[in-house]
Amino acid sequence: MKKGKVSILAHELVPPHEVMTEGEVEELLNRYRIKKEQLPKIKTTDPVIKEIKAKEGDVVRITRKSRTAGKFLSYRLVTK
Repeated sequence: MKKGKVSILAHELVPPHEVMTEGEVEELLNRYRIKKEQLPKIKTTDPVIKEIKAKEGDVVRITRKSRTAGKFLSYRLVTK
């Protein structure tokens, strides 16, 4: 990151994003009985995806705050 540049991840409206391990992805797919390609998509050009250095084919876990559930997890497949 260039000197003086602020991380987009530090913004209060950007929920935490993290690249999942292969084991975590396998567990997720088995739990929901789905294929990786059935997950919602997020582009490699997304600013957060660029910043966390996720690659095409990675699965990203997004942790959002929820008034009713406390926290809500969503998952995205990184695509071009």
